[in-house]
Amino acid sequence: MSTSLVAIVGRPNVGKSTLFNRLVGKRIAIVEDTPGITRDRLYAPCDWQGRSFTVIDTGGIVLDDRDPLTSQVRRQAEIAIEEADVVLFMVDAPEGILDADREIADVLRRAACPILVVANKADNRRIETDAAEFHEFGIGPVYPVSSVHGHGIAELLDATVAALPVEESATEDDETARIAIVGRPNVGKSSLINSLLGADRVIVSDIPGTTRDAIDTLVEHDGQRALLIDTAGIRRAGKIQGSVEFYTVLRARSAIERAHVGVVVIDGNAGLLDGDLRVAGLVHEAGRGCVLAVNKWDLVDPYSDSGRPTRGLIQQMSRELSDRLPFVAYAPHVFCSAVSGLGVLDVLDTALEAAANHAMRIPTGELNRLIHAAIEERPRTHHGRRLRIYYATMARVQPPVIVLFVNDPELVHFSYLRYLENRIREAYPLPGTPLVLRIRRASGALDDEKSRKR
Repeated sequence: MSTSLVAIVGRPNVGKSTLFNRLVGKRIAIVEDTPGITRDRLYAPCDWQGRSFTVIDTGGIVLDDRDPLTSQVRRQAEIAIEEADVVLFMVDAPEGILDADREIADVLRRAACPILVVANKADNRRIETDAAEFHEFGIGPVYPVSSVHGHGIAELLDATVAALPVEESATEDDETARIAIVGRPNVGKSSLINSLLGADRVIVSDIPGTTRDAIDTLVEHDGQRALLIDTAGIRRAGKIQGSVEFYTVLRARSAIERAHVGVVVIDGNAGLLDGDLRVAGLVHEAGRGCVLAVNKWDLVDPYSDSGRPTRGLIQQMSRELSDRLPFVAYAPHVFCSAVSGLGVLDVLDTALEAAANHAMRIPTGELNRLIHAAIEERPRTHHGRRLRIYYATMARVQPPVIVLFVNDPELVHFSYLRYLENRIREAYPLPGTPLVLRIRRASGALDDEKSRKR
């Protein structure tokens, strides 16, 4: 990820997200005609003429709105301006200069970085010519563009690269653990990330559905790098079909797919709900590592903040998690409070451990010794025929996949696979990661069976 930042700012519905998607070359930001769709800051890499930088999409700035959520959106845009090396101030060319544009221009005059005025929706020569009126701001050159059709984008990028400071770029390496924070709406996902970061990196609100796009934040903890991905709350698809939220849920699922570990945040005060099971199921089905973070534990256990948490309450909740989420029996349980800070670092430590286990490779020799010892201790026979496992190998990691080459795949019952997995986990517990066992017929197995019968 480049260290140079380019922020796109402006009032609502001028096309900031469309320009963002055009610059980064993919549909990351949600685009719809409804004003106010983008709320948090979105970051994505962009490359132009051999120069790499990061583009920031922001929510629309409304300076005179007293709504608390709108104020937070404005603050996110202000933070983007403070962070940026170049600001793209976006206006609507056909509408001309509005009072809201002038107010934002007054704010941008105090910015310490270059400002480029982007007159969007300049879809014909007349509008492009009329866009010259935006020079009135006196804060930077004006570039007429059409984000939808791509007109003027190359010229805008040329100017952007020219305005960037000369600096080295830093890249996210292969060792970076990608951790998606997922869960139902309003369980405290954004609060948990903010508590981890100790700063208002993402918007936090008590209104369900505040986070609409996946937000990435690169952090370092105890010498380990992690990419934290905040996501929208996941609801049941039938309730949201055709709505803006339908697309945000798709983004959350996409975030799970690109993560190594999914931290499933559960509202401990509300208890384990069906929605929590669905979210954990999505993480498991994607083959990602899993951590169950029971948030808001300070509301459940009044003694948690004193450092003397009630053991019985934790054991009771752990039993419920194990009973109702048997398909993620490998997932560690962490009890935390994003508000008080209780157990917050434990969540990150546990997720990093899960990511390491997700990428762990068991040596082939040791794996075969474990498997052969297991089948000797508990042989598997069916209708007088004995299962033989000739060879085992770890075919890949993330998640760990073990392939067993056998004489007859039909002799392998799912309960026996569970037994083998348990035996492997006795030596390699691998907390936080699924372990996938696949069966293949060994080459020459049929000939071997025939020779044994003779």
